[in-house]
Amino acid sequence: MLSGMIYFLTRHAVFPQTGVTRMRILLLEDDEKLMAFILKGLKEAGHMVQPIASGHDALLLATKESFDFLIADRMVPGLDGLSAIKAIRAAGMKLPIIILTAIGGVDDRVEGLEAGANGLTR
Repeated sequence: MLSGMIYFLTRHAVFPQTGVTRMRILLLEDDEKLMAFILKGLKEAGHMVQPIASGHDALLLATKESFDFLIADRMVPGLDGLSAIKAIRAAGMKLPIIILTAIGGVDDRVEGLEAGANGLTR
């Protein structure tokens, strides 16, 4: 599913107002191998990616800088991904958010969407 998300982002994402297909993406992921895999795919497609491993740092960056998209791991040390997403939404940020998660239960998916994510992938 992760490769499908990367394919979608790199091949089909277009901003209707400008026709731009290149995005500035904030990537919240603490697993170095997974982060490297995602970075490689997104950068090869021409996207600008800001990797970050802390939910607290992701929250600070998302509210101080301009991003087109957030990809967030649900389980990161410190401030977890869901809490970071809730805080980003509470700050009025409207950027699209996809949660990366190894947790696949229906309740976990609902919790992610209720936190403010636009979608989930594993």
